[in-house]
Amino acid sequence: MKNIPLLLMGCGGVGRQLLQHIVSCRSLHAQQGVHLRVIGVCDSKSLVFASDVITRELNDQTLYEVCRVKSNGSSLSALGDLGECIVYGNSESKRKVMDIAALLGKATGLAFVDCSASSETIGVLNQVVDMGCCVVLANKKPLTSIMEDYDKLVSYPRRIRHESTVGAGLPVIASLKSITFIRRPSPSYYWEFEWYIGISAKNLGFTEPDPRDDLSGMDVARKALILARLLGRRINLDNIKIESLYPDEMGPDAMSVEEFLASGIVSLDNDVQERVKKALLNGNVLRYVCVIEGSRCEVGIQELPKDSPLGRLRGSDNVLEIYSRCYNKQPLVIQGAGAGNDTTAAGVLADILDIQDFISLKRVDSVW
Repeated sequence: MKNIPLLLMGCGGVGRQLLQHIVSCRSLHAQQGVHLRVIGVCDSKSLVFASDVITRELNDQTLYEVCRVKSNGSSLSALGDLGECIVYGNSESKRKVMDIAALLGKATGLAFVDCSASSETIGVLNQVVDMGCCVVLANKKPLTSIMEDYDKLVSYPRRIRHESTVGAGLPVIASLKSITFIRRPSPSYYWEFEWYIGISAKNLGFTEPDPRDDLSGMDVARKALILARLLGRRINLDNIKIESLYPDEMGPDAMSVEEFLASGIVSLDNDVQERVKKALLNGNVLRYVCVIEGSRCEVGIQELPKDSPLGRLRGSDNVLEIYSRCYNKQPLVIQGAGAGNDTTAAGVLADILDIQDFISLKRVDSVW
């Protein structure tokens, strides 16, 4: 049995769903000769980890309890007596995370899984890759930081997986990498924005924790930046032209998430509906689009034909169209569910299993 030790950072919707996937897939993984050994879980304030990270793990009952506590909006520090595990808080948790990475990284290997939506994990990730750890990301921010951070994180390309940062469970990154030898690849990343209107997409798990990350275009811009950098563009977020769907007076500095969901988003409907009606009169639809072509990288609303791949989009589906020398008149099209906690967590799980060859079977003596 191949044991893959992993430490999860982030217990939001995606992180909790990942833990549930891990537990529910135990028998399937066992048939494949793999066991995912969750040795620790941390949120922004606390860390819970096995008392001996070399030989033990957080059992399935503990993982379910972690999900329950986080679903209630509490910190991991609220966990009670769970047997052979330890809970650390605040500054102690970060130090202990680094201790675990140093102990297991070069000895047996360790998968660091970042399902947070925080930029505060960048420093930790850039250190643990030097310790021999593998990194699996659903969090886009480490890959969209400054070029110095990005270069550091991808300096070990075989030990990093981040498929879910762009298309949730869709094979966007893998497909793009497989054709980058073709001259002039020009990928365009798209999604439908209309499902924000009139429903709480946040409750369905389709948005970032603060939906304005999506409505501002920033979430799509981060995906665009990840794709652009994969294509060799050495650019930052401020090089991308972004059209926001809400005004500055509804920004995070001026309005809380709760206020925005209760009243702010409703006031945006009229303007959007007018644009939708005008597009329909032309036989078109509106879609929120990212385009990467040459030095051009833009994010915003476009009016497109109803019968185009984008025009046929519905719900939370994403579409990637890739035009290149070999895909000139007819683009390579990748389409499917590109949002939601379940889909994203499934993509993360696939990435974890994909790095199993970098996790050593070598045993080490416990000095914990």
